[in-house]
Amino acid sequence: MTSTAPHPPATPSGVAHGPGPLGRLGTWVLDHRRLVAGVWALLIVGLGIFAPRVEHDLSGAGWQADGSDSVAARDLAVEHFGGNASSAIQVVVRSSDGPVTEGEGAEVVAEVTALLEGDSRIATVVPPQPGATLSQDGDTGVVLAGAGADTNEMVRAATDLKEDLVALSTDTVEVTPTGSSLLWSDFNEANLEAMLKSEMMSWPVTLAILVLAFGALVAAGLPLILTLAGLVASAGSLVLINELVPVSIWAMNFAMMFALALGIDYALFIVVRYRAARAARPGPDGVAWAVAQTMDTAGKAVLLSGLTVLISLSAVMLVPSPSFRSMAGGIMLSVVFVLGATLTLLPLVLGWLDDRINKFALPWSRSGEHRSPTFAAWGERLWARPWTWGLASLLVLLALAAPILGLKTAMPSIKVLPEDASARIGYDVVQAELGEGAPGAIGVVVEKSQAEETSSVLAADSGIAGVLPAMPATDDSGLVLVQAVPTVDPSDPELGETVDRLRGDLPSSALLGGAAVENLDLKAQLDESTPIVVAVVLALGFLLLLVALQAPLISLLGTLVSLLSTAAAFGVARLVFQEGYGADLLGFESQGFLDAWAPVFFFAMIFAIAMDYTVF
Repeated sequence: MTSTAPHPPATPSGVAHGPGPLGRLGTWVLDHRRLVAGVWALLIVGLGIFAPRVEHDLSGAGWQADGSDSVAARDLAVEHFGGNASSAIQVVVRSSDGPVTEGEGAEVVAEVTALLEGDSRIATVVPPQPGATLSQDGDTGVVLAGAGADTNEMVRAATDLKEDLVALSTDTVEVTPTGSSLLWSDFNEANLEAMLKSEMMSWPVTLAILVLAFGALVAAGLPLILTLAGLVASAGSLVLINELVPVSIWAMNFAMMFALALGIDYALFIVVRYRAARAARPGPDGVAWAVAQTMDTAGKAVLLSGLTVLISLSAVMLVPSPSFRSMAGGIMLSVVFVLGATLTLLPLVLGWLDDRINKFALPWSRSGEHRSPTFAAWGERLWARPWTWGLASLLVLLALAAPILGLKTAMPSIKVLPEDASARIGYDVVQAELGEGAPGAIGVVVEKSQAEETSSVLAADSGIAGVLPAMPATDDSGLVLVQAVPTVDPSDPELGETVDRLRGDLPSSALLGGAAVENLDLKAQLDESTPIVVAVVLALGFLLLLVALQAPLISLLGTLVSLLSTAAAFGVARLVFQEGYGADLLGFESQGFLDAWAPVFFFAMIFAIAMDYTVF
């Protein structure tokens, strides 16, 4: 009787039976380790030079519906009306010692005006105007700094100016900048602080979990190194791309989140598989064999998983909004870098470390084990009663998904900012002194011949509290700007009804604009795009699974299960973020709805991750 060899016959290269495409890539990396290491070093160092600029260069603007009337109105306001548009900076000056136009208040207004006029990004500066930007008692006024640059640059201008503006406050006069550009500036600042705080908390916890999972400090550090390489490359790339097309800072925020999640996932699969393969074939000739085996198994799964994520996120590009496209692009870029590092840099490091990957191993470490007895027992328990466990899981997911039927969406309100943020404080002052709808003033750009009719329609509408005199253009364009103050807060659903009504009643040449109207147009665009994105994501996800698994039924089931788990996530999101369950514990203020951008964007993200694990 012939005994069976513990390993298949090896070829001269040390790889059994000839490796597959990814296995050959792994052995090629080992054979050309200096070249691969040099390319990655140049890539990381070259792009890393630009990475520190990411928070300064990238902006939070771009949340607009390209091609909408509101964006067209804003462009006209910037070009013909001294930048009196949604991206203008509003500086609230409030005096506790008499009218703001007299005494110390007037001096502060003059200082605010001089500071704003000294910035090249400000087109015109308009002091507080009676009946428009000056309260009835005269104690509060708004200095309007017209936008002389695009929305992204105006956010940077707000960031650069706000501290100097606040510093002009005195004992009796308070200076508070606000407006759409300040909102994004403050939001970016709060978001960066929260992101850094979360990273400071999550990275040590992540490292501890990895140490427990790998049982060795060196092995546990590899996923984090891989993630850092992907993050540095992604950040530098986004800065360079921003020189060509505007990129939202959210692109980096989500890229950081995805790079950490996928970098750990991918490295975990690769490293665990390599350690098992290396333990199965010790000796000098086992390194190349173990790398090839790892790449042909775990590497193939990682590649298919990465493609699944990329394909799911690519559907977000169908939304014609700069912010969505740059966010999706940023995440996809980070996935590409992490995937590239996993399939090239990681095999190189594994081959170089070899047995040293198990250095500083913990007592319970079993580096040669590719399976877990605990999870094997769990799988056997599930399969012993598949219908019972399957039905129970289905009922739980359906119960969690049920709240999605009452999901409400709207564009983010001022509540997304901390209560001490300048934009929120100024917003509240404007609302208290100038009217509930003053922060969401509507600007109507119309031909001069139809100005009187426009003013009449606005004044007669029940949703409008007041109409300002028509402002002539600064050139001979023949246009006028008529501004109106709604009766309700900018986030109130009634404002949408008012805007729809006005668009039907106003003259044909009229274009409605303003920050609140831009939000409404973006929400309408998202409502229209979401079903298309969902359908495309589902179709592409199914096709990719079909190609990867070559089994129609399991591909369909995998797609449906991923869809159900995504629906469950949104059901829970409604309970937490819309209804406010656990808001105090989690430290946020419920807006009473989900942000309108969340369904389309997070559907693609959550579904991508769900499909990612389906592939594995």
